[in-house]
Amino acid sequence: MAAHPEASISARPARRTFLATIGVSAAGLAGVPLLAACTGGSGPSAGGSESSGLSFGSGSSDEVPKKAYQAVTDAFTQKTGKTVRTNVVPHNDFQNKINSYLQGSPDDAFTWFAGYRMQFYASKGLLAPVDDVWAKIGGNFSDALKKASTGPDGKMYFVPNYNYPWGFFYRKSVWAGKGYEVPETFDALKALAARMKADGIIPIGFADKDGWPAMGTFDYINMRLNGYQFHVDLCSHKESWDQNKVTDVFDTWSALLPFQDPAALGQTWQDAARALAAKKTGMYLLGSFVTQQFTDPAVLKDIDFFAFPEIATEGRDAVEAPIDGLLLSTKGGGNAAAHQFMEFIGTPEGQDTYASVDASNIVTAKGADTSKFTPLNKKCADTIAQAKSISQFFDRDALPAMANNVMIPALQTFLKNGKMDVKNLEAQAKSLYAAQ
Repeated sequence: MAAHPEASISARPARRTFLATIGVSAAGLAGVPLLAACTGGSGPSAGGSESSGLSFGSGSSDEVPKKAYQAVTDAFTQKTGKTVRTNVVPHNDFQNKINSYLQGSPDDAFTWFAGYRMQFYASKGLLAPVDDVWAKIGGNFSDALKKASTGPDGKMYFVPNYNYPWGFFYRKSVWAGKGYEVPETFDALKALAARMKADGIIPIGFADKDGWPAMGTFDYINMRLNGYQFHVDLCSHKESWDQNKVTDVFDTWSALLPFQDPAALGQTWQDAARALAAKKTGMYLLGSFVTQQFTDPAVLKDIDFFAFPEIATEGRDAVEAPIDGLLLSTKGGGNAAAHQFMEFIGTPEGQDTYASVDASNIVTAKGADTSKFTPLNKKCADTIAQAKSISQFFDRDALPAMANNVMIPALQTFLKNGKMDVKNLEAQAKSLYAAQ
């Protein structure tokens, strides 16, 4: 069971920012009934009305998690007799269109993330609370996971399914053959990368076609230099972007740019995972979900990982370990079967069913079966459990507009030219956060 000592939750967002994020005027929303409630989805009566089934929206479109959720819905139907109509949408499309999805005709239950991005939509009345569900499953989760599942109004909205640490993944056989050793410091990481490059290997696999993966490198260098709390405060704009601490992050990162895959902006994370499997790259910083791509058991058995090396005084106390799970739309709040489905995913039975197909992540419910954990699973679980602080990832801890509209293009430009205009980042952040 993973511990979550300080899972990051940012400050409560507000209506004006939401309007800016979705790019429409308040007048244009006048006819959208789902926005009638502005704070905390009150939802119908707790538990909703009896029904024969529910609809389930899933952004888990890759083969392994798609099959894992199919196993969950099949098991739920077998257990309850309730049908589940699943609507699978490509992962990035699901994330990018979540605003219009929730305001249109959303499914009853859907996959999403803990942290600010859950709180944001809860505060806009676009989610239904599930306090009735938590009254039944609350004992299955740590206090930190409960905190990560709580909305800005104190109501419960989220049910965790799994989480996963970010770290550098590599092939043990390659490292053993070359005599490479796990770097404990940033200087050792650079020295290792230089050695790999001399050996004809692309040292650091990298892919940022979709925009979000580079945020993981930013988060780690920021937390290693400036600490976990600075990460939280920067994401909530309690700290300015226009300061030496932020400049130092990009200056430090620039030392790694010559060692990152030069094809990064044309690749998805799946492409980079395949390059690691093919021994074309020496290591790859990503979440443990990267192992979903290693369908050859021999390759999977050859995979190991290490935490991002220490840079300054913060050591390795902070770990990036996002929590994924389920939410209810306001529509789903009135459906008793949807509440039952949320309860099911919050049980050891539900999470064991998911993990039986997708073993790349770490179950979150107490009592879930960990007896089949591989050494890699155990290392991932231990990394999370031993962390002093756990971040959710930049695009989950920060204002959505800041992550999507500002940081993605800024980081992609940085990957091209190694330059970052922190004054411009601050100017845009000031405007977006002031609009809350």
